[in-house]
Amino acid sequence: MNWPLFALAVAAFGIGTTEFVIMGLLPDVARDLGVSAPAAGMLVSGYALGVAAGAPILAILTARWPRKQALVGLMTLFILGNVLCAIAPSYNFLMVARVVTAFCHAAFFGIGAVVAAELVPREKRAQAVALMFTGLTVANILGVPFGTALGHAAGWRSTFGVITLIGVLAVAMLWFCLPKKIAMQGGSIFKEFRSIVQMQVQLSLLTSTLASISMFSVLTYIAYILLDVTGFTAQQESWVLLLFGAGITVGGLAGGKLADWKLMPVMATIFFCIAVILALFSWTSHYQVPTLVTMFVWGAFAFAVVPAAQVRVLDKAKDAPNLASTLNQGAFNLGNATGAWLGGVSISAGLPLTDLPWLGSGVAVLGLAVVLLSAVLDRRQRRQQVQAA
Repeated sequence: MNWPLFALAVAAFGIGTTEFVIMGLLPDVARDLGVSAPAAGMLVSGYALGVAAGAPILAILTARWPRKQALVGLMTLFILGNVLCAIAPSYNFLMVARVVTAFCHAAFFGIGAVVAAELVPREKRAQAVALMFTGLTVANILGVPFGTALGHAAGWRSTFGVITLIGVLAVAMLWFCLPKKIAMQGGSIFKEFRSIVQMQVQLSLLTSTLASISMFSVLTYIAYILLDVTGFTAQQESWVLLLFGAGITVGGLAGGKLADWKLMPVMATIFFCIAVILALFSWTSHYQVPTLVTMFVWGAFAFAVVPAAQVRVLDKAKDAPNLASTLNQGAFNLGNATGAWLGGVSISAGLPLTDLPWLGSGVAVLGLAVVLLSAVLDRRQRRQQVQAA
């Protein structure tokens, strides 16, 4: 047992649960607070925008902190945000509470990914990052479906109460399990900002954003698709989300191993497969058994891109590991917010729920194009280096 990675995974489990469980609870929250489905969907966008906005702010504030203390401090902020969610008396209060919770997200995963990569040999970095993100995937297997079931049975506030306790456990484990050798000071934040403006770094961040737009334009409203299109009951919905979470776990671990082998070809293949799977989902969503198969496979490919994208950013921003890794989490969540917004706009415009997978498929095609462009630039740069030598 690698206890430092396990501690990071426990914290990731708590963060992942609070991020994703709201999607299974959207109908309950909308009913309780008296808002529409698109308005409730903005709770997903609000969280994601909080992550995106918090990424550079928290990166600057924690730039000179020892990494261990930074991770513990960020999880303390996570605990505060979930307490506020649990007691939120109104929609606006809940939105603010979600944003507060979100502020710790990007910086925690950004710094945590750097720490995870430092704990293993270079050729196993993507696998180490994937292991930390296993907490995020297990959140989709256990945290989201059981949190959704708890919210249906005892009220959605009870779910955030339990997540708060998970945060307390994570703080304790981080404090006792992380070794002192990784508690290093960060580099110059100004040097890191200069590093991330490079085109290849920006293309890497754009890739992460498009991956999340593709996923969340559909996943944000998955409860409505499963209930209104496929015909699952609220109780069955939790089990479908569990199956999706299983696919995410398989995809995250497999993506880490494959990214350590052939990074760019793997990323291109993943985006192509996501585009095809989502196009098919517009049809399979009408039938329960095909939907179950689609949810598992979609989950696997959708999350396989995460460790690959994280390592790609670290490779292209060697002088800015903390900031680049943190901003990449902000890029993912900017995509979350944009995807949720695009899905809401589509619904408000009167488009059927079955058109949302087509939207996600189209965005995945754009992601594939960016990956191919990055690969072309890589080859051109290598040729120039050879000619210069």
